Amino acid sequence: MRKAGLLAALAAVPLLIAGILHAQDAPRLRGPEPFTKEVVAPPMQRAITNDVRVRRNYPDQPPLIPHAIQGYEVSLNANKCMACHSRKYTEQSQAPMVSVTHYQDRDGNTLGGLAPRRYNCVACHVPQTDARPLVENGFTDMDLLTEMEPQTGRGRPQ
Repeated sequence: MRKAGLLAALAAVPLLIAGILHAQDAPRLRGPEPFTKEVVAPPMQRAITNDVRVRRNYPDQPPLIPHAIQGYEVSLNANKCMACHSRKYTEQSQAPMVSVTHYQDRDGNTLGGLAPRRYNCVACHVPQTDARPLVENGFTDMDLLTEMEPQTGRGRPQ
């Protein structure tokens, strides 16, 4: 049994060497500098802070954050977002209340507070910036896609 394992390991050596040689020719995603070299990070882009709600691009898309969140604490002891978005404070803040789904566990049971899986708001909700896109975006809005569907008369009123 040991002999077979040794033979298999020896047979894999040429493949390993070929993989290393090929990886040296692979294109870099981070530019011409080696990944181990420290480079200065580009400046942060300006946050869009006009408090205007942004239309969602598809059903169930988490709403975008239309205000600055720099310095907001979201930790085990505090969640700054809930100072405005919890049911208790929405009347005075005029902020939209978080969805009831944020108070449900993965089995659909309603909890007395935020579900742990929904506690870190920026895991789903993101602020916007005026940054120029890094790559071209060919995204097509869902409503536009459904408008382009041929009208067959099946399942849709004419």
